[in-house]
Amino acid sequence: MDQTINVRDLTMNYRAPVRAEGLASAMGSVFRRTYREIHAVREVSFDLHAGEMVGFIGPNGADKTTTLKMLSGILHPTDGEVRVLGHRPWRREPAFLRQIAMIRGSQPIGGPAELTVMDSLRLQQLIYEVPEDAFRHTLKDLSSMLEWGPLLDRQVRALSLGARMRCGLALSLIYRPRVLFLDEPTIGMDVSVVEMTRAFITGYCRETGATMLLTSHYMADVGRLCERATPSGARPVPLPVASAHSCLCSAWRSA
Repeated sequence: MDQTINVRDLTMNYRAPVRAEGLASAMGSVFRRTYREIHAVREVSFDLHAGEMVGFIGPNGADKTTTLKMLSGILHPTDGEVRVLGHRPWRREPAFLRQIAMIRGSQPIGGPAELTVMDSLRLQQLIYEVPEDAFRHTLKDLSSMLEWGPLLDRQVRALSLGARMRCGLALSLIYRPRVLFLDEPTIGMDVSVVEMTRAFITGYCRETGATMLLTSHYMADVGRLCERATPSGARPVPLPVASAHSCLCSAWRSA
């Protein structure tokens, strides 16, 4: 089975300004700042094969989102080696970007909020050079699976969080990416919409053979969507979802 994602010793460090409490310290920091080193991600290594659906889990502050941002090319790592579909993500090559999607529950839709959902879809079609026939075919499939037809003519700014997430999924999948990075994809959704979204993501991955890496605080998401889970850490070990859940709970109790 082909390896789609290869991560070796992925590391992310950055400097954050610090200062003491009070006006004098605030004024002094204008002229002379003090920094501390933050070790956000430390030597993470793992592999994902084509078509796998894997959960990347850990407690708050484990920088799971930071890891996804590096894998999708939003952030450049301090050290380590990453290959996604044979590409170095931080180069942001068009051939790479057309094959991946980063979907964030906290910000499911980018771009101008004044656009309607349909206008946003047309913008995606232009950016990713989706042929008209393929666009219409995929749009029909997405509309039937996500039940979002009435939302197409509404402005993005007028959508609820759950509706934004559904439309954000459609925007990210209209060009049929081969790799999905999902960051808390069901946050803020009603129970009925959560079930529909889980079923849709599962169906998409099985139909297209897409590879998925998911972060979520809802273990129900991991249990329903993932074949295995990888606890975040320096050398994460792939585990069955139930075992990963037990491992994570132990880590929380000892923290």
